[in-house]
Amino acid sequence: MDAVCPELSRLKTSRSSHSTDALGAPSQFVDVGALRSWGDSCEDELNSSDATAKTFQDDNIRSPFLYNKDINGKVVLWKGGALLNGTAIVNTSNESLTDKNPVSESIFTLAGPDLKEDLQKRRSCRTREAKLSKGFSLAARFIIHTVGPKYKSRYHTAAGSSLYSCYRNVLQLAKEQSMSSAGFCVINSAKRGYPLEDAIHIALRTERRFLEIHGETIEKVVFAVSKLEEATYQKLLPLYFPRSLKEESRSLSYLPADIGNAEGEPVVPEWQSRINEKSGAPEDNQEEEEEGLGVDHSFIGSHAFTRMEGDIDKQRKLILQGQLSEAALQKQHQRNYNRWLCQARSEDLSDIASLKALYQTGVDNCGRTVMVVVGRNIPVTLIDMDKALLYFIHVMDHIAVKGYVLVYFHTLTSKYNHLDSDFLKKLYDVVGVKYKGNLKAVNFVHPTFCSKVSTWFFTTLSVSGLKDKIHHVDSQHQLFSTIFPEQIDFPTFVLENDARENGPYYTSCPPSLDL
Repeated sequence: MDAVCPELSRLKTSRSSHSTDALGAPSQFVDVGALRSWGDSCEDELNSSDATAKTFQDDNIRSPFLYNKDINGKVVLWKGGALLNGTAIVNTSNESLTDKNPVSESIFTLAGPDLKEDLQKRRSCRTREAKLSKGFSLAARFIIHTVGPKYKSRYHTAAGSSLYSCYRNVLQLAKEQSMSSAGFCVINSAKRGYPLEDAIHIALRTERRFLEIHGETIEKVVFAVSKLEEATYQKLLPLYFPRSLKEESRSLSYLPADIGNAEGEPVVPEWQSRINEKSGAPEDNQEEEEEGLGVDHSFIGSHAFTRMEGDIDKQRKLILQGQLSEAALQKQHQRNYNRWLCQARSEDLSDIASLKALYQTGVDNCGRTVMVVVGRNIPVTLIDMDKALLYFIHVMDHIAVKGYVLVYFHTLTSKYNHLDSDFLKKLYDVVGVKYKGNLKAVNFVHPTFCSKVSTWFFTTLSVSGLKDKIHHVDSQHQLFSTIFPEQIDFPTFVLENDARENGPYYTSCPPSLDL
């Protein structure tokens, strides 16, 4: 794993935390292998009790950052810095690689004058970039230098994207050079002004996603932190590296609205980081133009549907009139959706969750995630349907990033459980393109004649692109042709009703649904 390019061929003798130097004195360096991994620091007994496992199973809502013992074994939280004895450590600096922050000064002091001389030849490193140098007198064989962004709140999204790139480029360089371990400081300095907690969120989710995709290429990732930073890491690490199913479930509600894309890169757009389409156009003028297009800059407040999309019908008329481009509408739609998502992440939705009307189960025969909706568990006349929408977004946001299927149990529903077509239309309008494109099938289980008629009218007259995905399923036997029995959790009343109506289920080959 430590084989690297010829420029980096200098080897150092590995020293453990209790090793001695050439004169027999105790070494000040700490070996990566002597540090306890994050997974070993769990206070909970990992899934040890039946009660814990049952609580999690009953919840049925998984975090986008799943409990993974192997990944946790690769992560170390260590209060230290340049004394790390591993393959590489990270130095955060400025564009000229001369920044005098505590991390950089410590590295330069321990590495000796050769490092400064070497970096003078390189001259510069741009923001986002990652550059490699020898470790010289450090225990670490190499130093990866990177430059974090200067933070301004009005350009929060741009700064977040730059900081993500720093971490990603460092990890990519470590992967390319077959490094077995890397020690990460917080890639920003006080002078650059990035809020510490926001920066750590980006660091953790970027490294989590990298380990999910490229975990086999690196053995240890060490978060080498100061005493001041340690408490924040301790608070946020469970969100991205939960050490048990219980901790995963407990941490889910504390995740921020923006959890990044599949690689951890920020995706939430911010109004403060607008780029003028017209060169030299003042921001005030641009804001007036946006207001003229019906853009709502305020938060969604009391969840009123009338504010959900800034009057979708009006926007579509503007498109037809040539006053608003399709691309502009899509951007505005995404901004509004992200406001809903932010609200969903911050609001207490435990009353809706307790209904167990929406939950994730296994996968279908094509490997796609199966989401279950239980109609009888939705008392539409008794609950706040706007909160129900928020809960749907909260649960589905990370599910909808790839192919998924819905199983809707219409079993034993009454008029008090039937979702209004206007609500369904609003729901369909507010969710993003990923929801619609990645929805592969809707299995409508135990439909009635009236529900079939209503579904036909809704999918024909109200929404487009959904009709061909609806499959009416009259029995669990028929459902098992696309989803194996062990991959779906049935409510007891559904099984009992199906047995009464269709007889007990036997393992004979069920008829196939055309998906």
